[in-house]
Formats: sequence, structure tokens, C-alpha cells
Amino acid sequence: MQRFKYALMGLGAGLLASSAPAAAQDFTFEDYFHGRTVAEGSFTAINGVKRRFTVELTGKWDGRLLTLRENFHFDDGSRDTKTWRFVKTGPHSYSGTREDVIGAAPVRLSGNTARFSYLVYLSPETETNKVRFHDKMVLRQDGSVLNTALVTKFGLPVAWTRVEFRKPGHGSTGKRDMR
Repeated sequence: MQRFKYALMGLGAGLLASSAPAAAQDFTFEDYFHGRTVAEGSFTAINGVKRRFTVELTGKWDGRLLTLRENFHFDDGSRDTKTWRFVKTGPHSYSGTREDVIGAAPVRLSGNTARFSYLVYLSPETETNKVRFHDKMVLRQDGSVLNTALVTKFGLPVAWTRVEFRKPGHGSTGKRDMR
């Protein structure tokens, strides 16, 4: 069960620095995820495992590379840190890597939506239990970003994630403040 925490890192899991939320048509990772971002999410597997978590994200943009550090706090008290590195490869595309991702994750943006797919070892220390995440991130009118992901193994669904990102101090998700 503990291994499923790595599956949660698909934020990509999860991802820059205006003082106001970006308009839906202007969604880019470097604009939305630069600086501080917070998130709440859940992971549900077909075997009955359910985990809730919060994430504090810090993004740094250098004009070509977004480094996005994710500090996870799980409902069982455990913690984890993952770091995405997104290289901008075009006006509407990135290539993302992370320590537990196998290879690179190509990211495509269209309007207010980003889509990407990548392989992850749920047990990275032994390189076992390989699954694929199929992420869809949508910048919503209220300035939040909703990330939903289907997790598959051998092409069959095995889990789902839902993560809601927001910039602190902008809008409300109706949930508790995570500062």
C-alpha cells in the first residue's frame, strides 16, 4: 500500500508567476506554476486503497526550464518530495522528467488544457510495478487547475487521481486553507 504514494506524484502531478490567475486561454506551465502553488488531492485504486494528500509546490522558471518541487503530505502522516523538470520545447509543448518517471513525458497544451502520459515505477527502488499515468490538467475560470489522471497497467485501469491546484490568495476551492 505504501508504494501507491509514488503513483500520486503524477501531477504532475504535478506544473508560474503572475499575481493574478491566468486566463484560461493563456494556460502555460511557466505562468501558472512559477512561485508558490498549493494543492489537495486523492488517489483511489481498484484494490480499495484510498489516500488523500496536500502538496506545497515551488516552481522556478529560467526562460527555458521549469523546475517544480512538490512536497507531499499524506493523510497517514507520511511525506514525500518529487521534482519535475519541464523543458519548453515549443509554444504549446514541454518535455517533462522526474526521478521516478521512466524516460520523458511529452506535454501538449491546447487552450486551457494540458495532456501528458508517462510511465512510473510504483516501487522505484526495485524498478517493479510499472504503471502509466494519463494526465489531463484544465485551467478553470476561477484560476484553479484541476488535474485528473487515469492510471493503467497493461492497458487496464487500476487507479485514478484527482488534484486541485491553486495559487495562495487567489480564489477559493471551498476547501480548507493549506498555508
